[in-house]
Amino acid sequence: MGAPVGVGIIGAGNISDQYLRNLTAFPDVRVLAIGDLLEDRAREQAAKYGVPRAGGVDLVLGDPDIEIVVNLTIPAVHVEVSEAILAAGKHVWTEKPIGVDRASSLRMLEKADAAGLRVGVAPDTVLGPGVQTAKRAIARGDIGRPLFAQTTFQWQGPEIFHPNPAFLYAVGGGPLLDMGPYYVSALVHVFGPVAAVAAVGLRATDSRVVQVGPLAGQEFPVEIPSTVSVLTQFEQGGQASSLYSTDSPLLRQGIVEITGTEGTLVIPDPNTFGGPITITRPLAEMIVPPAPVVQEIVEVEQEGVLAGRGLGLLDMVRSIRAGRPHVATGRFGYHVLDTLLSIEESVESGAFVPVQSTIDAVGSIPADFDPYAATL
Repeated sequence: MGAPVGVGIIGAGNISDQYLRNLTAFPDVRVLAIGDLLEDRAREQAAKYGVPRAGGVDLVLGDPDIEIVVNLTIPAVHVEVSEAILAAGKHVWTEKPIGVDRASSLRMLEKADAAGLRVGVAPDTVLGPGVQTAKRAIARGDIGRPLFAQTTFQWQGPEIFHPNPAFLYAVGGGPLLDMGPYYVSALVHVFGPVAAVAAVGLRATDSRVVQVGPLAGQEFPVEIPSTVSVLTQFEQGGQASSLYSTDSPLLRQGIVEITGTEGTLVIPDPNTFGGPITITRPLAEMIVPPAPVVQEIVEVEQEGVLAGRGLGLLDMVRSIRAGRPHVATGRFGYHVLDTLLSIEESVESGAFVPVQSTIDAVGSIPADFDPYAATL
């Protein structure tokens, strides 16, 4: 109490830079150790960011000064690593998704509950000023009653930038499981829990080729649908249509539009922490071509301090110290996973699939939340 919280990291791969850049700048946490199966990679990251200790996974799990461990491993082993963290008596912050199947993910959450430990789940982008400001605007009634949403994520795929993209096309990956958590999380923050989904999907090719890095030219299999179109029904009313694709030469990402009875709100890319927020009002009168269509567009001022990955962990740290719930809970992450797996099942069955899990009202990040303030 009264001091920064000790944090460890397991997984020193591609995304660890984003976490380390921010966590080493937040006064309320102190990154004490990095562990990886490739110990030299862990040591390189530790040296780069001034982290005092690095080596294997056991180094992190056995450190008595570490209270929370960040799980940055590949999705297929998220649950295994999270359970090891819990067994070591430490809280878990895990990259998304929480797991790749319901049974093991739920078992891990039950173990956390039994041990009195917390689980937090990415993405925490939706906790940034962008989505949170938009969420407050909706709560104020700025667009009236929310009716429906449209989201789009389409491009040609991560093999053009990622040095080892095969896991993104394996079970637990793909545009749905890799990018879906951002969009589903944003929608659940606005509309509440998902009731049912329907989807169709396709796989454009059975294999892909690495485009960059030391593995360039290497072919790898595509195990999942690379394009998925989704219809979503929410428990509290409202619906959404979403596209997830890595088969499109046309780049259209980060599109989240929420239409209410009094306007359409454009939310920033849920894979980022902030951005422009606008509300388009209904036409005041009929526009007859060739006269240009001019509509009232209102800019919503973004509230809050812009940071980056690690924001959800920081909220968890402060919440633990204050004895209150954190926002990006394990149960929230499980509901998102349950929704995504239900979408996969709908692709296979061709029918609407009910989402079995539900969650209570989703918390919010206050507008005055400052990641760079020392509060502990």
